[in-house]
Amino acid sequence: MRTLKTLFSPIALLIAGLGFAIGAMAGGHGDSHKGDHNNIVAVATEAGSFSTLLTALDAASLTTVLEGDGPFTVFAPTDEAFAALPAGALEGLLADPDQLAKVLTLHVVSGESNAADVVQLSEVVTVEGSTLMIDTTDGVSVGGAKVVAADVPASNGVIHVIDRVILPQS
Repeated sequence: MRTLKTLFSPIALLIAGLGFAIGAMAGGHGDSHKGDHNNIVAVATEAGSFSTLLTALDAASLTTVLEGDGPFTVFAPTDEAFAALPAGALEGLLADPDQLAKVLTLHVVSGESNAADVVQLSEVVTVEGSTLMIDTTDGVSVGGAKVVAADVPASNGVIHVIDRVILPQS
């Protein structure tokens, strides 16, 4: 069974993001990609359908991490995916930065995996540390979320758009 290995621990990801709440919504950019208008955060900002994700990244102090060198594979929930969460769930996550960071890092895999790579895998290991199953029975699903657009390129990785927010297993 092939898996993607994490290159760094979830703790290292969180430490790297601590203290750097430079938000994409405010137009900020991280030091390593200052002026880079093609990193994951910049591409998501330009797409216009990831406002909630960008706000959440800022609230969890993870924006700068995804503006960094990478490479990363991000399974990015759309605004509609966040809107489909149960009533109060998003507000609860935004009020709890630690839990929010856990949810967001569940959507990120170290390394760059294009769709052709992903469909060859049965699972991926996220930077949060969880294993998400990949199902190619009807399109491609990762952790139960359907990939609705694949291979959105960024200078520091790739974005695959998904139709729902992946939540940690209880």
